[in-house]
Amino acid sequence: MTFIYRCQLELHDSLYYATRELGRLYETEPVIHNYALCYALGLVDSDRYSTRVSEEHSYRYFCLEQIPKYEEHLTPLNKQGIYITPARSLSHSATLNTWKYANNNYHVEMEKTQKNIPSFGRVKEIAPESKFEFFLVSQKSLTLPKWIRLGKWMSKAELEVKELPKAKKSEGEFTFHYPLNPLDVMFSRQVISYDVLNMPPVSLIRNVRLQGQFYQTDKLIIPSGMQYRFRG
Repeated sequence: MTFIYRCQLELHDSLYYATRELGRLYETEPVIHNYALCYALGLVDSDRYSTRVSEEHSYRYFCLEQIPKYEEHLTPLNKQGIYITPARSLSHSATLNTWKYANNNYHVEMEKTQKNIPSFGRVKEIAPESKFEFFLVSQKSLTLPKWIRLGKWMSKAELEVKELPKAKKSEGEFTFHYPLNPLDVMFSRQVISYDVLNMPPVSLIRNVRLQGQFYQTDKLIIPSGMQYRFRG
């Protein structure tokens, strides 16, 4: 049996991650990548969701290596039939903050003194009370946390989850206006047209016209059979 959940997030802190860097401006796009949501929801390397990974690739609060291991961490979710779409903004506002720091040298060689010029930059963050929406498709009933943390500042967010009515599976051409990870859909169905959202680690697409199988429930049409993919 397939369970589909409509999930809404409300920010209680400013949300920051560097979607793009424009000179000294670091901008946060009002979209949350599905990779980030998997980690924030505690789905990765979890006994609760049966997604435990090997000790070599274990994911903890403190990691020995700051190297992403998306394939090792997210593949167990495929085995459990758990998939999360990226989150779109329902309503949001942005704040612009300036940061600066000076160069502090604790070991100084006897050389000509250089000017102490502070480094600075500007950060565009998503403001508190902004709301986002995403979908979770699972082959078993799940219980998600009420509160999660997101982004570089580990910003606090409140999660509201609603289970949608039982879905009917169909096939044909359809349009999905919410963001999608292209790697997760392009190898299992025909992607006809889309708009691109440039962001790391994998750019997303939205307003996507597809040909293939989909679930239809509660006036929602969502692609079926989506899985985390990392290569063609």
